Formats: sequence, structure tokens, C-alpha cells
Amino acid sequence: MLVFIYFFSLKTFNFTNFQLAFLFVTFAQNRKKMFVLFKKELSSFFSSLTGYIAIIVFLVLTGLFLWVFPGDFNIFENGFSSIEGLFIIAPWVFLFLIPAITMRLFSEENKTGTIELLLTKPLSDYKIILAKYLAGLTVVLFALLPTLVYFLSVYLLGNPVGNIDVGGTWGSYIGLFFLAAIYVAIGVFTSSLTDNQIVAFIFSMILSFIVYIGFDFISGLDFWGGSSYFVSKLGINFHYSSISRGVIDSRDLIYFISVISLFMFATKLKLESRKW
Repeated sequence: MLVFIYFFSLKTFNFTNFQLAFLFVTFAQNRKKMFVLFKKELSSFFSSLTGYIAIIVFLVLTGLFLWVFPGDFNIFENGFSSIEGLFIIAPWVFLFLIPAITMRLFSEENKTGTIELLLTKPLSDYKIILAKYLAGLTVVLFALLPTLVYFLSVYLLGNPVGNIDVGGTWGSYIGLFFLAAIYVAIGVFTSSLTDNQIVAFIFSMILSFIVYIGFDFISGLDFWGGSSYFVSKLGINFHYSSISRGVIDSRDLIYFISVISLFMFATKLKLESRKW
């Protein structure tokens, strides 16, 4: 209402001003409705045990490998001020946890029939997908944030204090976040394909594995010859390893954003297929 009052107060008010005001208010209303859907999805994670279990399992598993279990990942045994083990273990743990988080996003809507009601709301398919995607990604972010305690602990335990590759660590965190973002996009897509959460979970886990490290196995085949390097670049692991060195390369960022966009677009096509 204040926007309309402002435009009516202008001496040069014309139909163009009115159009701009209408578009502005419509955009604000759509953002509000998308935020309501985002809050609903996020609250559903934490009103049940799903969100809490995902976060606790991730922290317990990574903590045990880094601080308790003997082996190459153990911080006390490897003799270096580094939490590199976290960034090796986390992608594999996420292969199970993220599909468990995302499996219900659309499959539950398909099973209960509320997907039809959801699609009739005054929100575009992209905004509905984005709200669900951001809710799942937020849960993953909540799981990652407590691991900063690991970084702080190693930073303080180093000899001398601060004897840790800060740039490489932050690069690894950025890479891990983008890796998780792709997993969530895959999970949202697979969830839209079925009304069975278990099927969505299994399909998401398999597809995430293929995109993460499957191309490394495929590139190792003699079939590709000199093209094996380019085949390996199609997988997440190539770009994840690259950004984990602490150098933020625009090519890696473009890759992550492109893969996320690809699965979001595939989800939109799946939702639109109900109208065909």
C-alpha cells in the first residue's frame, strides 16, 4: 500500500509508474509466499526427527573418524594440523544422509495427492522447487556449521598456534558446501519422480554416487584414450578436489552452479509433465 501511495504522490505519475508499482508488490508477495513454503518445509524437518538425526549422525560419524578411531583420518595420529579427513569422509557420509533428507520433499506430496494443490498456488514451479531445495540445503548447512569446532580445535592445538592451512581449509569448506548443494538438487529431482520415499532415497544415492565419483571410474577405461581427462572433469570429484586446494577457480564454480541448475530444470520438467 505504501508503494502505491508513493507513486500516486509523484507529479509525473503515469501508467508506467502504476505498472512498476504493481510488479513490485506482486514480486514482494511471491517472495513472501515462497518464504512461507520454505519455512513450512524447514519446520517439517525439525518437527520430526529427520533433521536432528541427520545432523547428529553426520557429526558423530565425522567426529569419531577424526578424533577417536585410529587410522589415517585421525588428527592425533597423522601428526599434521589439518582436518583434511573431514573433507574426505563428508562426501561419503552425505551420500546417505542427504538422500534421507530430500526423499520426502516431493514424494510425500505425490503420495498424499497434495502436489496438485501445491501446484495450484500462485507460485511458479521454479519458486516451489527453490523453496523445497533451500529448505533441504539449510538442514545440510546446519550440519556443517558445528564442524567449525573441529577447525578451531586444530587451530588452537597446532604448534605453533594457528599452524594450519587456513586458505585450503576454507576452500575445502566451500567445495563441500557446493558438493552438498548438488546432492540436494539430485535429491529434489529424484523425489519428484516417485511417490515412494525409499525408491527416491535409493535412486538419489545411486545418482549422487555416479555424479560424484562414477566419472572417475569411467574415465579409467581404455575406451576413452586421450579423452579420459575430459570425462573425469564431468564428475564432482574433479572440481571438488580442485577447489579444496584453496584456489577458487571460476570454472569450478560454473560447474557446480551448472549441475545444480540442470537438476533443478529437470525437476521443473517433471512437474510440468503432469500437464502433458
